[in-house]
Amino acid sequence: MSVLAPGSPAPDFTLRGEEGEKVTLEDFKGQPTVLVFFPAAFSRVCTDQFNLYQEVLGELQERGARLYGVSCDASPSQKAFREHLGVEIPMLSDFEPKGEVSRAFGVYHRAGVSTRALVILDPEGVVQWSWEGEHPGVLPGANLIFDGLAAERPAA
Repeated sequence: MSVLAPGSPAPDFTLRGEEGEKVTLEDFKGQPTVLVFFPAAFSRVCTDQFNLYQEVLGELQERGARLYGVSCDASPSQKAFREHLGVEIPMLSDFEPKGEVSRAFGVYHRAGVSTRALVILDPEGVVQWSWEGEHPGVLPGANLIFDGLAAERPAA
């Protein structure tokens, strides 16, 4: 399975925030949301990726978009990763049940991690745009997010 294609309704899901709070698809409705699926907190490429995205976070917010990191790491690891980097991007855990949301979005790797992928949900919770890296070492530039936000969702 590969990443959900544009025009696909996002699966109903529940992720955990850094303090263990539940975050659901319903919470994302009303404005564009960028889900940044990544393999592992503290890895080199993930570190570079979130440092880069922090640099453009204000511009994304000016365009009305929210951005969240999503991985199969436990919430405490994600919080430590975010704090270590000094980024404001909220992290969401797909730890328990392990990879359930990553599987639903088509971005779960058999090694037990999310693949590196970007999924933009429109305000109605439909996939507007998506991208998946060929391998975990591919760092998706911020330009991909801006291109995705500018893309029109295919008609259903």
